[in-house]
Amino acid sequence: MDVSRLPSYTGLLGRIWHYLFLLICALVFLLLIGPLLVIIPLSFNADSYFTFSEGMLRLDPDAFSLKWYRELFGTYEAIRSSRPESRGSEWASAAGNSFFIAICSTVIATSLGTLAAVGLSRSHMPFRRLIMAVLISPMIVPIIITAAGIFVYYSKYHLAYTHLGLILAHAALGTPFVVITVTAVLMGFDQQYVRASYSLGARPLKTFRKVVLPLTFPGIITGAIFAFVTSFDEVVVVIFLGGADQVTLPRLIWSGIRQEITLTILAVATIMVLLSVVVLFCVELLRRRHERFLTRTPGAI
Repeated sequence: MDVSRLPSYTGLLGRIWHYLFLLICALVFLLLIGPLLVIIPLSFNADSYFTFSEGMLRLDPDAFSLKWYRELFGTYEAIRSSRPESRGSEWASAAGNSFFIAICSTVIATSLGTLAAVGLSRSHMPFRRLIMAVLISPMIVPIIITAAGIFVYYSKYHLAYTHLGLILAHAALGTPFVVITVTAVLMGFDQQYVRASYSLGARPLKTFRKVVLPLTFPGIITGAIFAFVTSFDEVVVVIFLGGADQVTLPRLIWSGIRQEITLTILAVATIMVLLSVVVLFCVELLRRRHERFLTRTPGAI
């Protein structure tokens, strides 16, 4: 069925609203996707300018180049100059820090957020709304205030300018996303499965592992992805807490824009966009396979 076609009985006002709605959707889509459509082709610019050259507009092959990607991965001629440290190794080190901090903080945020959501889903849990408000407060409080508070607090315990400090801070920022997504799944969770497991002699830990965890798996994965992206893209907390050994990709991009304008930044941004798309695609594929598995094998639970 073609949703773009209107029924024959649709009046003039309905048609106007339909096409106006399509126009608004197109403008919103362009607003969201527009920057990506500009960044990706500019990362292949043969010139050192943040604008489309005449050759690029004419689709001249000589106007496109991979030199910014070569510089990123440490194979461009400028990297083999007399500079003691190459830009390629600097980007590689920043990428390693970003992945390490994001993965560790995601594991912590997912574990804590899942356990907190399971506890808050119980009807007899006291002060549920107060606890929920505290858990999601990092999403509400401006990030600059959160970063300043974390810096003052962590400095007393010598956690500033350390990987552990950044991991804990990013875990605190990612936990609210896990709590919200898992809580949303648990709202439709049938507690009869838990009671049936207890009646069959299963202990709480086994019930959680065999019953609760498989049914809440889509929410856990979704929350983990949000936590990972939040950590991987975060820059304000990194500026406050990160030292010379904790430079991440967002911080290096921010520093590059302030100090040295180079199209290598666009190459990094393009790779980050592609990685995000691949991760989201894999997560969605995993979620659909898990849902089909639960549908086809009800006795597995």
